[in-house]
Amino acid sequence: MLKKEALLLIPNVLKVFLENGQIKSFTFDGRTTVKDVMVTLQDRLSLRYIENFALVLEYASPEQSHKFLLLQDKQPLAHVVQRTHYQGMRCLFRVSFFPKDPVELLRRDPAAFEYLYIQVGTDGLLA
Repeated sequence: MLKKEALLLIPNVLKVFLENGQIKSFTFDGRTTVKDVMVTLQDRLSLRYIENFALVLEYASPEQSHKFLLLQDKQPLAHVVQRTHYQGMRCLFRVSFFPKDPVELLRRDPAAFEYLYIQVGTDGLLA
C-alpha cells in the first residue's frame, strides 16, 4: 500500500500528485468539485486543453498491482474523500484518455504533450 503518502493528512486539504514528482495541495469545502481542481491545475501547469486529463485515485490491490479509480468532474472533493475507505490512496493528475493523434496534441498544446511524455516514461512504456 501507499501509506506514506496518504490521500488526506490535513483536514480539508487534498494532495494531488503530478507525473513529474511535484505535489499540489488544494483546500476544499463542501462545494469544491473535481472540476474545480482540474481547472486550477490547468492554469498552474499552463495547459491549454484538459479533455485528455482526469483526476484518479490510485491504490495497490492485494495482488500488489496498482489500480486507478477515475473521478468524475461533478464529484465534490469532500464526498470523494469521505467515501474512500482504502488506506494510503493517492490522488493523481493523469492523462487518462490517450489522444487520437499525439502529433496534433503536440501542435495544439505542447505542455500537455510533455506531460503525456513524462507519464508514459514514468509508467515504463518507453522501453
